[in-house]
Amino acid sequence: MSIVKKDYIRPLDIKNGRIDMGHGAGGRAAMQLIEELFLAAFDNDYLRQGDDGAAFAIPQGERMVMAVDGHVVSPLFFPGGDVGCLSVHGTINDVAMSGARPLYLAASFILEEGFPLADLKRIVESMAAAAREAGVPVITGDTKVVEQGKGDGVFISTTGVGVVPVGVDVSGRNARPGDVLLLSGTIGEHGVAVLSQRESLEFETTIRSDTAALHTLVAAMLQAAPGGVRVLRDPTRGGLATTLNEIARQSGVGMLLQEDAIPVLPQVDAACELLGLDPLYIANEGKLVAACAPEAVEAVLAAMRAHPLGAQAARIGSVVEDPHRFVQMDTRFGGRRVVDWLSGEQLPRIC
Repeated sequence: MSIVKKDYIRPLDIKNGRIDMGHGAGGRAAMQLIEELFLAAFDNDYLRQGDDGAAFAIPQGERMVMAVDGHVVSPLFFPGGDVGCLSVHGTINDVAMSGARPLYLAASFILEEGFPLADLKRIVESMAAAAREAGVPVITGDTKVVEQGKGDGVFISTTGVGVVPVGVDVSGRNARPGDVLLLSGTIGEHGVAVLSQRESLEFETTIRSDTAALHTLVAAMLQAAPGGVRVLRDPTRGGLATTLNEIARQSGVGMLLQEDAIPVLPQVDAACELLGLDPLYIANEGKLVAACAPEAVEAVLAAMRAHPLGAQAARIGSVVEDPHRFVQMDTRFGGRRVVDWLSGEQLPRIC
């Protein structure tokens, strides 16, 4: 009589366990990590197939958009979010800024040996919740483990794919003199929230990150004025100022902003003044800026203000002819100044 030995694998010790090199070796420990943590969080039909990639169909006649983003924020957890939901929101927004409807996400995790499984579970569950809320599933992914001291807990790289509806043409190259600049809401919350957590700063009012997926706001804007939205961009690293300089350079135009029209929360303004920072250059993760045809502005602005993520939308300036491609601003004191490119980085490791 033969005896068949059955393997018994203890469940992951989420509370006290830590990542070790075996979790990245491609063997039993790696499979257990994938099945008990990642698959349990992201569960869908594509992942259950167990392949190294995912095949999917797209509507005929529509163009595809693909965007990839890496997320190395420090600290990993901050008021209003964490690296998990940030990685979902950031990539969905990159796809949406092309006027596309995000369809699917892929995720790659670089894990450092010794990283607590409890923290990893918290990040993965936050990421899964953000993907479910957005209706954009994670359908394939990868994990790697590096030796202790050669990483920083966890890095996440996400790729998003989407489709651009027929008739939509949104690009940083499309701004024209006479277009109106619209901003979806207040700026600076994300960067200040991360900095306050990093430096253990305490303010009278907690400043929370604005991290959010903007694709439904974009869809409402495009529906309100088909063809009227020429440029969309989310002002992340480098903030609003850097983003507008990028668009001006792409389109070969200048821009004129109105400082009084740019919404900033009082507590963010106060924190920036205290720290010697300019909110125009602070990263955002749940805001967008748009250049719209003059005849479409009222319809687009109304659609933005009717959406929860655009309730504080405002006209902040206009696109002008300028061979030098300068972004300028009329200040609240009656002067005018150039809003130049950010030289260096005010706040590293912000997203």
